[in-house]
Formats: sequence, C-alpha cells, structure tokens
Amino acid sequence: MLRKYLRRVLPSHQFIREHRYIARFSHRLHHHNLWHLHRRAVAGGVAAGLFAGMIPGSNPVQFTAGALLGIAFKVNLPLSMLVTLYSNPFTIVPLYWLAFKLGQLALLQRGGELPSFNVGLEGKGYSEWLSIALHWLTSAGKPLLIGLPLLAILLAIIGYFVTDWAWRLGVMWQWRQRAHRNIRNVHRKKNPPP
Repeated sequence: MLRKYLRRVLPSHQFIREHRYIARFSHRLHHHNLWHLHRRAVAGGVAAGLFAGMIPGSNPVQFTAGALLGIAFKVNLPLSMLVTLYSNPFTIVPLYWLAFKLGQLALLQRGGELPSFNVGLEGKGYSEWLSIALHWLTSAGKPLLIGLPLLAILLAIIGYFVTDWAWRLGVMWQWRQRAHRNIRNVHRKKNPPP
C-alpha cells in the first residue's frame, strides 16, 4: 500500500536521468538501490533525509546534501531528498531548540537559553541572510554546534529503525490478509453455498 503510493508520488528513474540539471551525473545514478522501493533502500533514504534536513541552510542546500548522502550510501535517492522537507520554517525553531538542549546535555551544562532570531529578513539578499544566520549560529555557541550533528545522527538512527519496523509490520499484515483470504477461499470451495 505504502509502496504503491510512493511509486506514484516519487519521480521515476527515467525522469531523473533525463532532467537537464541532473543528466551530467547520470553515470552515478545507475545503482538499483537509488530507485527501488524495498525495505533497506527506503529506510536508508529516510535516514539520509533526516540527517540532511538538520544541515543549516536553505532547502537547496539540504536537497543537495540529501542527494549526495543517498548516492554515497546507495539508498533511495528521491526519498532522501524529499524527507529533508521536515526541516522548514515551521519546525526549525523547535528542532534547533532541541539541538541546543541536546548539546547542553552532551556538554553537561545547565541553564542558558537559545538566543532569539528576531531579525527582519524581508528585502535582504541571500548573502545578508547567510551572514545573519551564521552570526546567530555562532552566538548560540558550543551547545548548538554540538547539538545539531548529535540530533541529526539521532534522528537518522530513529528514522531508519522506525521505517524498517513499519515496513516489516506492513509486510506481515499483508501476509496475514493473504492467508485469511486463502483460508476463506478454501473453505468456500469445500462448503459451497446452497
């Protein structure tokens, strides 16, 4: 069920190979795990996307990181890029707060809060936005700089095992449904209705 949905939503291998920006890298895109929807490739794609989503920067940076991780680890490439979207303007503040707290825990620090990011960015160019964001990251200090990779690793590990577990449960459920249908069919053949 999930596999059919993912096949419908994700771009096809042929579309990616013929895309004008990606075609020059097509020799790296031939491994079958990059495109197949099986348990390990999907779980690995989710893990790569969760890790890449915590990389500071905008969506193109995270998409690129997700793609590079997907290619490097030979996991589902479209999924490793798509999953990076969990890190967006609505979720970034709680994620960075969690990373800050995780960094404090790793450094055995108490107290201290994450500096606020109340700078108006309307009308500013990318270079201005980037310098403001980098200044904010450095003002948050060691807890955030240590907490971001820790949270990225933690999310990737949890994402991999939850996806793997959910996939296994889905397969077991389908097997049970098939077995029940087979038992009903055998029962109907032995005892036809009058």
